[in-house]
Amino acid sequence: MKHEFVEQIPERLNEDVLYVSIPFETVVHKCACGCGSEVVTPLSPTDWKLTFDGESISLHPSIGNWSFACKSHYWITNSQVRWAPRWSDAEIAEGRAFDDANKARFRHRRSQGADLPMAQANETHEKPSSIATHEPPRRTGGWAALRRWWSGR
Repeated sequence: MKHEFVEQIPERLNEDVLYVSIPFETVVHKCACGCGSEVVTPLSPTDWKLTFDGESISLHPSIGNWSFACKSHYWITNSQVRWAPRWSDAEIAEGRAFDDANKARFRHRRSQGADLPMAQANETHEKPSSIATHEPPRRTGGWAALRRWWSGR
C-alpha cells in the first residue's frame, strides 16, 4: 500500500492508499479485501499505533473489520497487507470485551493522575489466550527458508 500524509481525509479514497491525518490522529483506507468499505483506524494509546520509518507505514494491532460483511482481518506491516486468520464470532466478542476493558482501565488510570504509557498501564492485563496468538504470520519465502536451513546446520 502507498501512503499519503494529509491534513484532512479526502472525500474519495483510492484503493491501496493509507491516508494519514496527524492533526486528526487517524488513518483511513479502503478495506484490503476489495469490498470498498472505508476503514478508519484512530491513533491513540488504546486504539492503533502508527510506525513510519521514512519509507513505509505499519499499524498495530491488526485490523479486524468485524462490522463489515467481509469480516476481513489483516496486518499492515511495512506498507504491505499481511492476512491474518479469520476470527469466529466468539473470538470477535472476546476481542471487543478485551478492548472495552483496556479502554476503561486506561481512562481510570488517567483519572487517577497516572500518566503511564499503555504498555506499562496494561502489563498485568494480558489478552485472552485465543486472541494473543494472532500475530502477523512469519515470512515463508525463499530467504526465510534458506535462513532456517542455514541456522539448523
